[in-house]
Amino acid sequence: MISSTQHKILVMRFSAFGDVAMTLPVLREVLEQNPNVEIYFLSRDKFQDLVKEIPQIKFLSADLEGEHKGVWGLFKLYKQLKSHNFTAVADLHNVLRTKILRRFFGFQSIPMAFLDKGRIERKALIRKENKIRKPIKPMVERYADVFRELGIQVKLSHQLPEKSELAKKSVGIAPFAMYEGKMYPIDKMHSVALKLAENGTKVYLFGAKAEANELESWQKLHSNIESIAGKLSLEEELDLIRNLSLMISMDSANMHLASLVGTKVVSLWGNTHPFMGFLGYGQSMDDVIQDEIFQERPTSVFGKESSKVVKVDFFQNISPEMVVEKVNSLLQNS
Repeated sequence: MISSTQHKILVMRFSAFGDVAMTLPVLREVLEQNPNVEIYFLSRDKFQDLVKEIPQIKFLSADLEGEHKGVWGLFKLYKQLKSHNFTAVADLHNVLRTKILRRFFGFQSIPMAFLDKGRIERKALIRKENKIRKPIKPMVERYADVFRELGIQVKLSHQLPEKSELAKKSVGIAPFAMYEGKMYPIDKMHSVALKLAENGTKVYLFGAKAEANELESWQKLHSNIESIAGKLSLEEELDLIRNLSLMISMDSANMHLASLVGTKVVSLWGNTHPFMGFLGYGQSMDDVIQDEIFQERPTSVFGKESSKVVKVDFFQNISPEMVVEKVNSLLQNS
C-alpha cells in the first residue's frame, strides 16, 4: 500500500482496443477523486489518441514489436521507465509482458498490484455442465480494485459523462464485431439502418477500412445514411460519437468508445452476455437487447469459439423492428 503523499502511478494495459477504452473511465474517476495522484499510461502507440480523451493522463509508448520486443527489450523499457521514479505500478492487463515488467520493478521495492481477471467465475459462466448463470464482478470494478489494493480510494459512479443537448436526432451504427457469434446478422442491421433513415433519423455507419465498401453500399440507399468507415481519425471519430444521440453496437469496442464520451448505447448480445462484466461503463441493462430464451448463453467470454462448436444464431428471435422500436423509444425520451 502506498502512502498519502503525491503519487506517480505507472498503469500498464497493452491491448485490446475495447479493453484499453474500458480502462479510461476508471482512470478518469481515480484522478477526479484523488488530486494527489498522477497517472502515466503505458501502452502501444496506436492507443495514444484514445488516451488523449483524458488530458491529465501522461501517455508512454511501448514498442512491443520493435525496440521493446522480448525479455531484453522489456528490460530496456524498464530502464527507460524507472527514470520517472514511479511510486507504484498498477497492472491492468496481467499478461506475460506485464508480469516480466513487474518482476523488473520488484528491484525497486515499490508497491504493485495487478488485475484479477476472474477466470474461475468466467469458466463457471460459460461451461455447459453445472453452469453458474449469474452476473460476475464488472471488469471496471476489477480495474478499480487494482488501485484500491494500492491504497487509492475510488468509488465508481457507473454514470456516463454529462454532455450538452444535441440539436438533431442522430444514431451511430457499428455493424461489425470481431467474432461471428456476437455479430447481429448483417442483413438485419442493414434493415435497422434503413428503417431509422426512413423515419427521419440521421444514421452514421462505423467500421474499419476493410468494411468501407459494404457500408458505402448502404449509404446509397438513403440520404440520411452516411458511412464514415475509414474516413476519420480516431480523434474525429470520438468527436462524432460524442455528438450522437445514441449508438447501436454489439459487445464490441464501439460500445466502450461511446461510454468514454458519454453516449448511450443500445447493445446487442449473441454468444456473449453482460453477466460476464463487459457492459460499457455507465450503460444500462435496460438498453441491452438479447434473447434470454437461450439459457446456454453465454457460450464464450469474448465471442471466439472453437470451429467444432455447433453454431447457434442467438439473434434469430431479435428482429430489426425490435431494435428500431427500442431506439425510437430512447430518442423520444432524450
